[in-house]
Amino acid sequence: MRPTLKFRDNGAIGALLDEYEKSIAELKTVITPLSKEELIIIIDPITKDEDCRSIQTILSHVIQSGYTYVIEIRKHLGEEISYKEIELLFSVEEYILALDKLFAYNEKLFHDYPNLKLEEFETEKKMTVRWGQKYDPEQLLEHAIVHILRHRRQIERFKIKL
Repeated sequence: MRPTLKFRDNGAIGALLDEYEKSIAELKTVITPLSKEELIIIIDPITKDEDCRSIQTILSHVIQSGYTYVIEIRKHLGEEISYKEIELLFSVEEYILALDKLFAYNEKLFHDYPNLKLEEFETEKKMTVRWGQKYDPEQLLEHAIVHILRHRRQIERFKIKL
């Protein structure tokens, strides 16, 4: 675990980051025993979702999406920032490092915006993300956590098929 940072003691922000970190730790536990070969095997060749054919494509999607959630918040706050392109990696070690960097990127949001307003009750003030839904920062970060949990479950099911 990372050392406790000042904002980690801040109620909702601390809870979001702790749960985000926990979801990533659980995902890393699931993928750690995989070989390079198991990582890239196409397990679902018939899916129309290119991001869900192998554990490799799922992990790359999870990482790219994790950056997208923070980028959406930063864009909503007025930053000019580009989305991260999806990148295929070829070992579990590379994915673990990428997940650690993703989490650090999430932490940096709160370093850069220590007074970020998490909740927004007025619909017109919520951010419309690139896939069309409206969120406030808290809802989007909660979505980010559940996104990891859903794909961790998917990888667990893929491992059964290996």
